[in-house]
Amino acid sequence: MDTIFALASARGKAGVAVVRISGPRSWTAAAALAGDLPPARQTALRRLTAADGMALDEALVLPFRAGHSFTGEDVVELHLHGSLATVRAVLRVLGDMEGLRLAEPGEFTRRALENECLDLAQVEGLADLIDAETEGQRQQALRVLSGALGRAAEGWRTDLIRAAALLEATIDFADEDVPVDVTPEVDALIGRVMSALQREADGAAVAERIREGFEVAIVGPPNVGKSTLLNALAGREAAITSDIAGTTRDVIEVRMDLHGLPVTVLDTAGLRETQDVVEGLGVKRAIERAKLADLRVILKEANDEDPLLAPTGDDIVAVGKADLGRQGGLAISGLTGVGLDRLVEMIVSRLEVRASGVATATRERHRVAIERAIGALTLAKDELLHGPERSELAAEELRTAIRSLDSLVGRVDVEHILDEIFASFCLGK
Repeated sequence: MDTIFALASARGKAGVAVVRISGPRSWTAAAALAGDLPPARQTALRRLTAADGMALDEALVLPFRAGHSFTGEDVVELHLHGSLATVRAVLRVLGDMEGLRLAEPGEFTRRALENECLDLAQVEGLADLIDAETEGQRQQALRVLSGALGRAAEGWRTDLIRAAALLEATIDFADEDVPVDVTPEVDALIGRVMSALQREADGAAVAERIREGFEVAIVGPPNVGKSTLLNALAGREAAITSDIAGTTRDVIEVRMDLHGLPVTVLDTAGLRETQDVVEGLGVKRAIERAKLADLRVILKEANDEDPLLAPTGDDIVAVGKADLGRQGGLAISGLTGVGLDRLVEMIVSRLEVRASGVATATRERHRVAIERAIGALTLAKDELLHGPERSELAAEELRTAIRSLDSLVGRVDVEHILDEIFASFCLGK
């Protein structure tokens, strides 16, 4: 296998830059730069020099032996001074060495997967951790990176293998008297796994929203203060505001962090009957996006008891432009800030309730695999009801469910998605 290298820290000027080398020639390459290397997993300050004796840098050198590194291979990290010139010089010298090449995007992490240091779900968790912008995203990504989904899948797999083994034993001894009826135990094992999988499937949608962000739509009639409210929440002029009704024609999106939750707030066109074709398209789009949003903030006039878009579920109804003296219920002014803290508290409290049901399955791929397993287990239970003569069919459905769970952690059927996953990583990962 090739020995690869890349900058593992962020690009650009910094106090420290980390260059990672991984593969069978990593220690040899590092020694060519630094001379004697310190013992594995210990750092030492070394003077790095090129083959012609040119000084490159004074750097910390940290070597790892195979089995004790991120990739599972021999690895050496060079902690350089983070100037652009220093990093370029070291990478150039490494690139000139025989048997070394620059890593491809995500190749270090791919080697960790291939060497069974990480499972596929953990790889996805690492990608999410790198991209995390809010506390909720960070916590969720760490949970997946820790192997929580892999451990759960292993437990489900163990139960299903036990159930399949019991059924296959009855098939093997079909012509003999089997002393014990295994159906109750098999049914209990399947039921236990199905219950756990259903909980994961129910929570997967919430987990995906934490990854991608909850959507909160601000809706209401024209000139009620929707755009001003969006600007106040965003802390900047994200939307054009005007006393002229119908200023907002399209959906304006602003991504923000509300108490650790990723939220995209949508400012929509004012809801009213209109003969203006362009405004009419904006109203239609506003209604469509509002219906798809996780939560709606419905602004209304003080004397309007019948909002054009009726609230449902946890939707929040408020009176806009409280700075003009409008009262009633929750009164809000994006201009003066009246009621904003209360509004944010209400939005966060409603979304936190939903986030409390989060699962360890965080991606659409996970949800599809889990639902496929649930479908196979449902068929297996149906076959059990027909007695021992259908045990072989039930066992085959169990094997289908096991294969679906194996795909969660990368044991089978995932080669077609690996390139897509690793393409999102930087060179140093």
